[in-house]
Amino acid sequence: MPRQPSPASPAKGKPRALQSAPPGPPAPQPPRFIVLEGPIRVGKSTLARILAERLHARRVFDCEDNPFLADFYKEKRGAAFQTQMYFLIERHRRLQDALAVEAPGPVLADFLFEKDRIFANLNLDDEELKLYDRYFERFAAELRPPDLVIYLQAKPDVLRGRIAKKGAREETQISPEYLEAVVRAYEHFFFRYSASDLLVINTSDIDFVNRNADLQQLLRRLQDPVKGTQYFLPLGES
Repeated sequence: MPRQPSPASPAKGKPRALQSAPPGPPAPQPPRFIVLEGPIRVGKSTLARILAERLHARRVFDCEDNPFLADFYKEKRGAAFQTQMYFLIERHRRLQDALAVEAPGPVLADFLFEKDRIFANLNLDDEELKLYDRYFERFAAELRPPDLVIYLQAKPDVLRGRIAKKGAREETQISPEYLEAVVRAYEHFFFRYSASDLLVINTSDIDFVNRNADLQQLLRRLQDPVKGTQYFLPLGES
């Protein structure tokens, strides 16, 4: 008697056309806590204002009303420690208050908290620095690191030119030697920085404050995600 054909065996898996593709890597999430940093007159405030408007971000302003700063520029005894402690406490308070609020949109700060210690190392003597460090370490442990830091750098002579153009009385009292020391300290700090994704932007040959073409070039770069430490060297004005 002829054998009846056996029913087709069920497929061991889905037909090829119906098999789901393996999941790809998750889409990168936009940074929720962004910091802009760099020495005086590098363009932080201008870029922070523009980015805050475009990203609908809550902006955290750096402290500009330090009551001890004028005496520090006059090199009065004890003013350096008073100035630094005021900055430390006020910067910690501003970041802590901003990050404690759950709200849509990112937070964008005009300063990195750790930069406070850059100036402490430059301005305080050994005994003052020991006391300062006790507070710095405690405050730093209470703040989470940013998701993205944008570090704007420029040569000292470029910064001096921008300071002179601005014409703020207290800023013009900054000596060339001190400004050069600040720039070197920033370079040293960010050469070793790894707590967040970092985009380093050299602004020596561009002026995104006064030239719209330079600003648009910079904004186009900021549309791309940053992973690890990356550098952006604009071409500048031809």
